[in-house]
Amino acid sequence: MFLKPFYMALTRLFRRVRRETLTLAPPRRVNRLLWWLAPGLLVKRWLLLSMAGVLLVGVGGMIWLKLTPVFYTGRLLGAALRAFTTHVPNYVSGPLGILLGLGLIFWGQSRTVGAITDVLIPGNEEDLLDALLTQRRLSRGPKIVVVGGGTGLSNLLRGMKRYSSNITAIVTVADDGGSSGRLRREMGVLPPGDIRNCLAALADEEKLLTELFQYRFESGSGLVGHSFGNLFLTAMNEITGDLEQAIAASSKVLAVRGQVLPSTSVDVQLWAELEDGRRIVGESKITEARGRIVHIGCLPPNPPALAKAVKAIEEADYIVIGPGSLYTSIIPNLLVPDLVKAIAARQVPRIYICNIMTEPGETDGFSVSDHIRAIDSACGCYLFDAVLVQKVMPSDTVISHYARAGVGPVLLDRAAILDSGRRIIAANVMEESADLTVRHHSERLARVLLRWYTRTQRLW
Repeated sequence: MFLKPFYMALTRLFRRVRRETLTLAPPRRVNRLLWWLAPGLLVKRWLLLSMAGVLLVGVGGMIWLKLTPVFYTGRLLGAALRAFTTHVPNYVSGPLGILLGLGLIFWGQSRTVGAITDVLIPGNEEDLLDALLTQRRLSRGPKIVVVGGGTGLSNLLRGMKRYSSNITAIVTVADDGGSSGRLRREMGVLPPGDIRNCLAALADEEKLLTELFQYRFESGSGLVGHSFGNLFLTAMNEITGDLEQAIAASSKVLAVRGQVLPSTSVDVQLWAELEDGRRIVGESKITEARGRIVHIGCLPPNPPALAKAVKAIEEADYIVIGPGSLYTSIIPNLLVPDLVKAIAARQVPRIYICNIMTEPGETDGFSVSDHIRAIDSACGCYLFDAVLVQKVMPSDTVISHYARAGVGPVLLDRAAILDSGRRIIAANVMEESADLTVRHHSERLARVLLRWYTRTQRLW
């Protein structure tokens, strides 16, 4: 207990010394040495441990030899020291010896670290240090489970990976349109599109590999419209015989922070009953039908959840639902009873991120409380404690642009939301693009979510 204040004081002293040293523009080698001594890298403790090991080996050897070498070595060193201190005072020779010893230790360790760095990241020791510090910080982040699909989920993950590497994205596999739909029909695989987007979003700044994974073919017989990532995941699925293993292999290639999991390994199809009596089967056809959805389900009903997804929820510190298309990205995950049961059982902060704009064919004229009622109706239980909504309305120009397509802002009806038992978290998490479209700003959204988690986790 008494060591903790000492360690905190030492940490503060180190940061102060380093700040002042940087102000004085120190030599590059000194700056690098200070970085390696930074708290949290676990370098100092292993250095001290190795030195203790060397000392123990020496002591053990001397005991084994019955201290004979120690006797003669001690006599020799004693004679040398007496001769030296006769000519040089002890108040000079003592500190000089200590400084010389420390210099040799630091020199040897820096050369060792430099040799390792040149192999791992040639000529970029600062990058290695940054990577080590970032990895240590992210590995201590909360265990976050994000449930959803589509571009909304991948956009959120780009921001969340800055705060934790313990992220699990649970993704819908009900997509039957575009490249994913073609691969699903022709190859009999689960649709890889949303999984690919999430893998790319969680990639650890591997820009070239990410662009390759997202590359979409524009020519070639049978290739037009397919993305490389979809084809890669499909090929890995054929090789491993399992989409879960294919995702794991792709995660290694992209250096993914966290993991991406399908909500179920069963090939499911969405169906919806519309207000006008029509029954539509197929995720892409539901949106095209342009009718008000009164009931939604899947075939086969009650699909089993992926075991890893359930385990991730059971171990989660924080659960986030959305953002994404309400009926085709979020609710499909909640049609898996095991996932719903696991989320409902967790006594941790749980929040739903509501969309900024309505979606034609899905949520025309919906308010925030309408989104909440749709989720409650689909899963049949209370899954989240708060809802995050956009605080400021989009600009008039953006609203006019969307109005031409029959789309408008999702209105905030506070009284109805509070009646549902949810807290309202209002924040400005929107960004407007040059093409007059709006979406959640990944960094702002992640910052607000982590701030709310930090404030509320003490209550659980």
